[in-house]
Amino acid sequence: MNDPDKQPTDCLRLPAPAKLNLMLHILGRRADGYHELQTLFQFLDYADELGFAPRTDGAIRLHCNLPSVPHDSNLIVRAACLLQQSSGCVLGADIWLDKRLPLGGGIGGGSSDAATTLLGLNHLWQLHWTADRLATLGLTLGADVPVFVHGHAAFAEGIGERLTSVELPETWFLVVVPQVAISTADVFNDPQLTRDTPALTVRSVLQRGGRNDCLPVVQKRYLEVRNALILLNKFVSARLTGTGCCVFGSFPNKGEADKVATQLPVSLQRFVAQGRNISMLHRRLQSLS
Repeated sequence: MNDPDKQPTDCLRLPAPAKLNLMLHILGRRADGYHELQTLFQFLDYADELGFAPRTDGAIRLHCNLPSVPHDSNLIVRAACLLQQSSGCVLGADIWLDKRLPLGGGIGGGSSDAATTLLGLNHLWQLHWTADRLATLGLTLGADVPVFVHGHAAFAEGIGERLTSVELPETWFLVVVPQVAISTADVFNDPQLTRDTPALTVRSVLQRGGRNDCLPVVQKRYLEVRNALILLNKFVSARLTGTGCCVFGSFPNKGEADKVATQLPVSLQRFVAQGRNISMLHRRLQSLS
């Protein structure tokens, strides 16, 4: 008898890559409660992996190792159902998730999974939707979903949906993962959050970089993040990605990043990955076309 939870060897397998926010400025708060942002996204060659197989009964079934997240609340299921309903597709899908990206880490786990689901099912169901159409749909699931759908390093504005593609040095990063999940909503609702940073041009950001306006609030609220920053700062200029919890430093090559990684406490989770301007997901999809 076939195990319904077992991933078939011939299913479509696609990565859901991590991202880093190399800077994050908060310009103000909008009337609808969202914040106007400017941020710089780059992808990492480090990812969750999703497997997709079609179903003829129209059902969406997610098989994963996240028992704490209810099936129908998972962004993967929500993305699949949204695409199915919006396209009128009568097919369903079995979806398997191999989770590597930390929850609440600020490296895009849920948003990246949702984007990979949209792109994967668009391919599996042969819908032929454009990236722009998928990104517009994905924005209803989360502000970071469009950048993963488009798959190119970008300067983002608005709530993160207005994207300008950029070319960045593809350096190596050491990413440290403190064992704490951070609530993005709590950080953005903190009364001490900076909300008046002046807007910059793409050119000035690429020339001079920027800071993460969420850093002071996250450090204050989460001791684990503050300690990780202090530790990593002994070796390299450490930064926070998004609202955290992950902190990172950049290196000219893998060897330098690995060397510092080996000097960190064994108890501190970390990984080394290369920054990439074209995401793993899009490189994989290009190989399928």
